[in-house]
Amino acid sequence: MTGAARPPAARRGRDRRARVLPGPAGRRRIEGARPSTAVVGGGIAGLAAATALAERGVAVTLYERQPYLGGRVGGWPTRLRDGSGATMSRGFHAFFRQYYNLRGLLRRTDPALERLTGLPDYPLLHGSGTRDGFRHVPRTPPFSALGFALLSPSFGLRDLGAMDPVAAVPLFDVRVPDVYERLDDISAHDFLDAVRFPEKARHLAFEVFSRSFFADPRQLSAAELALMFHIYFLGSAEGLLFDVPRAPFPDALWNPLADYVRRHGAVVRTGTPVEHIAPARDGGYRITTDGDEAPYDSVVLALDATGLRSLVARSDRLGDAPWRERVARLRTAPPFLVTRLWLDRPVAPDRPGFLGTSGFGTLDNISVLERWEDEAARWAARTGGSVVELHAYAVPPEAARDVEEKRLLDQLHRVYPETRAATVVDVRHEWRADCPLFPVGGYPDRPTVRTPDPRLVVAGDLVRSELPVALMERAATTGFQAANALLEQWGVRGQTLWTVPDRGRSAVLRGLARWASG
Repeated sequence: MTGAARPPAARRGRDRRARVLPGPAGRRRIEGARPSTAVVGGGIAGLAAATALAERGVAVTLYERQPYLGGRVGGWPTRLRDGSGATMSRGFHAFFRQYYNLRGLLRRTDPALERLTGLPDYPLLHGSGTRDGFRHVPRTPPFSALGFALLSPSFGLRDLGAMDPVAAVPLFDVRVPDVYERLDDISAHDFLDAVRFPEKARHLAFEVFSRSFFADPRQLSAAELALMFHIYFLGSAEGLLFDVPRAPFPDALWNPLADYVRRHGAVVRTGTPVEHIAPARDGGYRITTDGDEAPYDSVVLALDATGLRSLVARSDRLGDAPWRERVARLRTAPPFLVTRLWLDRPVAPDRPGFLGTSGFGTLDNISVLERWEDEAARWAARTGGSVVELHAYAVPPEAARDVEEKRLLDQLHRVYPETRAATVVDVRHEWRADCPLFPVGGYPDRPTVRTPDPRLVVAGDLVRSELPVALMERAATTGFQAANALLEQWGVRGQTLWTVPDRGRSAVLRGLARWASG
């Protein structure tokens, strides 16, 4: 696929066993005086909450400290050394077909999801030379697992026979919150050891699932790993192929959505951090920013772990003591590095748009952006070069940044040797450490959507949800759930939600899982 080609639009369908959860019943929208809500945080969760509330007549003000929307999927302008304008971001994001609620949010401004495009495969390369992919793997479980074992050079039928079936059966009947009761007290690494997951196939579990949480498998709860297996592979018939935006994140996703909520009466205030929130005598809240103070009837906290911890610490009258203590214990995953390179010559034409890697130091994936993104394709066509992005998900906190940046480039040269001869026209390095960590035994400490204050709700991918959702889809889903919790109090109909099936697909395997768990 080249930058000039126009790939097919994102697939629209749903798993026939997908679960639908109707929103709270009530009237269609607010009648009479409009209640007001401050949504603090303009990432996916905050945008979902603001959208559902504004559509139903709530007076919404959205506060975002950055000058752009989208949170960890945001983007901002930069100027390259050759004078070109470009949009930088925090790295590649896959929009899986299981992300029903996120895709429903995006359909507000793009009903056919034409601003997304599907990549033809999810290829994985190991340092030993082993290659895997999901293009030809059946989508429907259990044929997906059997098909992968038949097709994969990393995971064969002999490996399947060597696994411990009793230890593995919990993967075939994942339910929330039951999976946390069973598996939250062991690490993803130890769980795979117990299952006797084949060593040469570990990168499939780590890079595809565990490292998507920006964490070392020894730090990650096995419950999150099992939930990921269920969402993407063993519980859903959507498969592991995914879509990506045709344009940079602001143009393809968030600027249109900001215009949409404004048309529904919302006020969007970017570049405006919230400094303090205080309960008011009338039952509402007062929001303080650097420039002003304003009253609201309710508040949605849609922040990352660091932002939520910090704001709650500064706002000492929010919630009760146990809730505040749980928020204070939230942790963040190790830092990650995104390096984007503008090269003076193209990578080989057969290089995929996205490649997952393992066994190449800290390098976790490589993207060739001109394969799908219009801005990068225009730059590549004009200069004859390539726009290449490298991602290291979980870098040791003590690592020297300049050393890691050089190592990442060295690994690119190892994987794509033709890039050794390329001159770097420009480069951007993004170091961040703000993704939530889901540590062993940490599930009880995570905040839920509802808080001790009925009109104070929380949303985001850090939130504890009793639905089978993760990552960007957890952010969108909890954003809608936060809106529903407020709308229910005002007697207004809420947002209908969808999820992948909430249990294993096979009755026989579900029975085995119940037997194995006693």
